[in-house]
Amino acid sequence: MRVDLFDFELPAERIALRPAEPRDSARMLVVRGDAVEDRVIRDLPDFLRPGDALVVNDTRVIPARLTGLRARNENFARVEVTLVKREGSNRWRALARPAKRIAPGDRIRFGETSESMACLLAALDADVLERNEGEILLSFHLDGAALDEAIERLGHMPLPPYIAARRADDDRDNSDYQTMFAREAGAVAAPTAGLHFTPGLIASIEERGVAVHRVTLHVGAGTFLPVKADDTEAHVMHSEWGSVSAQTAAALNAVREKGGRIVAVGTTALRILESAASEDRRIKAFSGDTSIFITPGYAFRAVDALVTNFHLPRSTLFMLVSAFSGLETMKRAYAHAIASEYRFYSYGDACLLLR
Repeated sequence: MRVDLFDFELPAERIALRPAEPRDSARMLVVRGDAVEDRVIRDLPDFLRPGDALVVNDTRVIPARLTGLRARNENFARVEVTLVKREGSNRWRALARPAKRIAPGDRIRFGETSESMACLLAALDADVLERNEGEILLSFHLDGAALDEAIERLGHMPLPPYIAARRADDDRDNSDYQTMFAREAGAVAAPTAGLHFTPGLIASIEERGVAVHRVTLHVGAGTFLPVKADDTEAHVMHSEWGSVSAQTAAALNAVREKGGRIVAVGTTALRILESAASEDRRIKAFSGDTSIFITPGYAFRAVDALVTNFHLPRSTLFMLVSAFSGLETMKRAYAHAIASEYRFYSYGDACLLLR
């Protein structure tokens, strides 16, 4: 399909820079066929049925944005990297800025504030092994848990570019950009639909007879990238690591067998469930990378309803929701949301898609 079919105009003032407070006070646009209804996220239990299953992503965002000094002989340059994918106990692929200042063989000291590089305290060293345009492969001088601890200590929350361009991250983002389900460290972007949930909302959902299940998909930075190809067939989808346990797969299959629906919280939960589903619509245990790319015409196997945020134009996520509910339906829904002053993107409002 032509990528420009998924384009739309969004006024800059509709981009949320902070989440709703409290979280479950965010607005929720309910989309069912051609009908839309304005509600709030704490009304979600009204649209769930006893016997349904709510599936959340339990990935935890790491402070993946690191700043430091690149050393080359006696020359130094300040650089910033955003970790995007772990490739070993001490290796990470990362986006670098400015990439032209970095070359294979360079050493970067993260956490250093002095260009003398004399201070060894609170610093983390890495060697640049590869560079491909704006992406580099780093080999850190620590590994395993020691490396994780250093990243937690020195890193910053990797706010999406549409927020980071308008304000700096701060201590609030350390909690605001983490869902209540966050447990498995590895994401460099939040599964943002989960940001709306509170313990009180989950209690109300469970009281309605809806079971909550966890899956994991470590969200990558590629989730923010617009599709640059002219046609969706030419787009190369980024891969992300995820898992569905055998226990969760069996429980979700039992829900379906009893007539219940599987309701995914976020496109990330949906993508890992669809990656784990077979053609006969049964969910199997899954662990590994997925690069599933869902566009209109895709036959959904695992998910019956979707809670999601409002996504960027020309993005793979807007293509996904258009596949789920129909392109024209989603264009009308987004036009209503813009006219009704809904808040968009990661810290924005929610959308409930019922098929």
